[in-house]
Amino acid sequence: MKTTKKKKNDEMRANYDFSKAERGKFYRPMNKGYTVHVSKKDGTIEVNHYMLAEGTVLLAPDVLEYFPDSESVNEALRSLIQLIDKVPVRKYKSHKSTAYQVAERK
Repeated sequence: MKTTKKKKNDEMRANYDFSKAERGKFYRPMNKGYTVHVSKKDGTIEVNHYMLAEGTVLLAPDVLEYFPDSESVNEALRSLIQLIDKVPVRKYKSHKSTAYQVAERK
């Protein structure tokens, strides 16, 4: 009995052409929700609609690097809330001057 070894080929075949491919063509943001169609053996199709739960917040990938879990995000936001309470609120917008006052006027 002969045994044949399969040739391991990690390269893409020449007949695949991705020159006109569009990256992210079917990407849809999660916050808009999505629909899943499930084909069953009896020929029926089950349609499920999914939306993010109330209060769900999506983090951008660059922010996710610093906040790996919900607790770290909540801790950071709580510290910002404490800072907001300590900073006085400006009732009126003041115009920024280009000249800076270094010392008090007498």
